[in-house]
Amino acid sequence: MDGEGKEDISVAKDGWLFLEKPLDWSQDDHYVIVEALENDEVVEGPVYVTINVLDINNNAPSFNQSSYIAMVQENSRAGLPFTRVFASDLDDPQTPNAQLKYSLVSQIPNKKNVLLFQINPKTGEISTSDEGDMRRRNVDPLEDPDFTLLVRVQDLGGDSPTALSGNARVHIVVKQNLWNNPGPITIKENQKEQYPLVIAKVQSNDPDAVYTLVQKEKELKFPFQIKGNGEIVLTEELDREEKDMYILVVFAKDNHDRDVDPPMEIHILVEDVNDNAPECEQEESVFEVQEDEIVGTSIGDLMVSDADEEGTLNSQLTYTIVSQSPVTTPGTFLIDDTGKIQSLRMLQRKEHQAYDLIIRVSDSEFSTECKVVINVIDVNNETPQFEKNNYGSVTLAEDSPVGHTLVTIKATDADDPDSGSSLIEFHISGDEDEVFTVETDGKGVGHLVVAKPLDFEASQTYKLQIDARNPEPLMKGLEYGEESTAFVFVDVTDVDEVPEFSLDVLDVTVPENATKGSVLLTVEAKDPEGQEIRFKLDGDSKGWLEMDANTGQIRTKDKLDRETLETFEVTVTAFEKDHPEKSSERVVHVRLLDVNDNVPKLIENQDFICMNNPKPVTIKAQDADSEPFSQPFTFTFAHGKKSPNWDLRKVDGTQTFVKCHRDVSGADCKFAHAKININFSQHLATNHI
Repeated sequence: MDGEGKEDISVAKDGWLFLEKPLDWSQDDHYVIVEALENDEVVEGPVYVTINVLDINNNAPSFNQSSYIAMVQENSRAGLPFTRVFASDLDDPQTPNAQLKYSLVSQIPNKKNVLLFQINPKTGEISTSDEGDMRRRNVDPLEDPDFTLLVRVQDLGGDSPTALSGNARVHIVVKQNLWNNPGPITIKENQKEQYPLVIAKVQSNDPDAVYTLVQKEKELKFPFQIKGNGEIVLTEELDREEKDMYILVVFAKDNHDRDVDPPMEIHILVEDVNDNAPECEQEESVFEVQEDEIVGTSIGDLMVSDADEEGTLNSQLTYTIVSQSPVTTPGTFLIDDTGKIQSLRMLQRKEHQAYDLIIRVSDSEFSTECKVVINVIDVNNETPQFEKNNYGSVTLAEDSPVGHTLVTIKATDADDPDSGSSLIEFHISGDEDEVFTVETDGKGVGHLVVAKPLDFEASQTYKLQIDARNPEPLMKGLEYGEESTAFVFVDVTDVDEVPEFSLDVLDVTVPENATKGSVLLTVEAKDPEGQEIRFKLDGDSKGWLEMDANTGQIRTKDKLDRETLETFEVTVTAFEKDHPEKSSERVVHVRLLDVNDNVPKLIENQDFICMNNPKPVTIKAQDADSEPFSQPFTFTFAHGKKSPNWDLRKVDGTQTFVKCHRDVSGADCKFAHAKININFSQHLATNHI
């Protein structure tokens, strides 16, 4: 026996192999070479024997260090690794014996009973934990400046009770995070300072960081800058009414433009100061109040605005009535600090029709004066009265045009003509389809007109009730009576209308090989009065179609030919049988679809070749059909075989040429006769040359 395993393995004279000592797994195979000897001469062999050593789990995993030292910054993002441990196993890596799993055994200190760290079971990467982040318990150097973690590694994937393990300690130092947000920062508007003014400072964890500052919103004005030492400065005064908040984004990068700290958003809040006076929203505010309204009736709200911050003392307003004209009875009106104006006594239009007020509106520092006009309007104590309550019957033909006036109605109102109490509106009932309407200027005269086309077949009579009403509510206890209502009776007379087609557009597409008598289209029409109708067809110059006068069917009566006429139009007339002059027309658009009904034809039927100087002759063909029922063509000799003297050479889909390819010198000029087939995929036809 020979080979690399001869120290561990022996062979008996009868050929058995024996282990001399226990084997140890390795990634290399053991080889031995066995030969059979007689008198030291080889009589058989050699035989090559490979011995594979199967691994057993007899090696515990071990860390490459017994102790690790790492550093983590406070408020580190959970799941972001900051260090890593590494272990290995001498067992076969292709088996579970070397499949490793990392776990965290303990954390010291652990005062809050929350593990602030976690380890990736596959990679050994250590990061701050999701659990600590969710409970808002992050590492804090002021509370715990360092930690010691006991980590374990197990083979067999950590899933077996017989798994072997190893341990290591990780000492973690918590470093203070200098990259802290100084915001939100509040700055008063209109500060009279020397600019640029330092308002905040940031500090990166990298002492060599380069700072840049941008505005998150894309706006033209950006009155902020950042210095190389992290100081943020304001370059000019701020105006809260122009912009009340800025969002700054600070970047800390290294010399290769890579972030050394995450981008930081800083909110700048602009604090309001009282720098705006109240403003009247209208140069003159006009209100109306009915006479005899009870004391305390709300007349209206004076609309005033203040550009300072809402909900602060800077925009809190007070209202004072400075003057009233006429002043016959001072203290007639009251205004509260919301701008609500109320009456303090019952007003009479006969005393004064209007009052002029000057109202001062003030905030804590500024004031302005607003003009107010209060008109006293007549109370609606009179109802409208028609000049007559029955305007009789009106007869209308159903073809009366829209806008036609049926009758003029009139009502009066004894209230003040300058107020809404005397304004008259007319409302119609008994007309659900709103066929009629009343046109009026509000002064009591109305014109009853046709608003929609009449239809005798839908409705033949109408009983219209017209009510005269005021937009202002009636005084309490007063109601509209019969004097405010009038009636108009409308009779609609029938008009013999022309037949109506069911469709406005009639299009039909038909193959040109449609058989005689095929129905192309059935035209439908009806008469509004139910009269019996007939049909006729005009405009068929080719005489291809016919129409059934009773049913409206359009049929073919002759062969159609797309190559003669691809599209054409005919006119269909529907008319009353007893009154043919009552008719209507529609145009039918007909388009013929191509079919393969034409054979290809030669453009020239004869040609000649001079044999003293033979030149190719081009043969061209055409087909009246369109693609795909025409070209390309196939040209062949009549016998379907190659000719010993002539060649057919294709030029394109519509032409070929005939060429003599043998030497026929000395011959006279003669006509050469040949028979040529012209073929294409959908049809076969023959022409001769």
